[in-house]
Amino acid sequence: MNARSCLLTMICGLLAGTIGCDTIAAQTTIAVPMELSDSTSTPHCQQEQFKIQQLIVPTGLLAVGTFGVYNGWFHGLRDDVRTGMTDLRKDYIHIDDYIQYLPVASNIGLGLIGVKGKHPMREKIATTATAYAIMGVLTNGMKHSLHETRPDTEERNSFPSGHAATAFMGAELVRMEYGWGYGLAAYSIAAGTAFLRLYNDRHWLNDVIGGAGIGILSAQAAYWLLPLERKLLGWKSPSSSFVLVPFTDGHSANVSLSWHF
Repeated sequence: MNARSCLLTMICGLLAGTIGCDTIAAQTTIAVPMELSDSTSTPHCQQEQFKIQQLIVPTGLLAVGTFGVYNGWFHGLRDDVRTGMTDLRKDYIHIDDYIQYLPVASNIGLGLIGVKGKHPMREKIATTATAYAIMGVLTNGMKHSLHETRPDTEERNSFPSGHAATAFMGAELVRMEYGWGYGLAAYSIAAGTAFLRLYNDRHWLNDVIGGAGIGILSAQAAYWLLPLERKLLGWKSPSSSFVLVPFTDGHSANVSLSWHF
């Protein structure tokens, strides 16, 4: 196995080895017919506690991605990948502009359809917003600092990939909130997004690797900051619920939505 194959194997191992979080028990709050409950019995989850080992995967990916900006040997590797994508490509497929958001939307959407997560809806929204803010600052800050040229244009904002960062951030949020069952599906979408960025010649290999690292790190940081947000927002009760109540006025059927934070 040559050195480039070894590096690709290491990258795949980093992507597959994301640190998990133990599942906590959840309880359902019953109110009225057709209630969809989103409450938890314990306000604190293990992933909210900072652990140094959680940095291994995202910082490893980010380090490899940044290394690829400057290293001539890695430039040869990414040129080989680009050539392979060119040979593979029959036509451009631009669904990556849309599917990048699917994991993020799923983090909220799964709770809305009644899938039990580890936090109430208000905290899912808070962690999603916080992760998005962190990801945006890191991604745009590095784009405007490193000035890497894109493979298909003269634009100097290639590293890191914002699409990959968004998709992997959402995938990590889903994994941390709902476990690996849903997390694997979300990570598959994230990996597909990263692949399409290469396939469509919009990014170099190291761009999507670095973007994945930023996305995962941003999601984890959002959970580390959640206890502070609870204090700042005065969220003492961990539970929230929303209720769908069907009714009819004799002429039409309607649904009333009541959401309690």
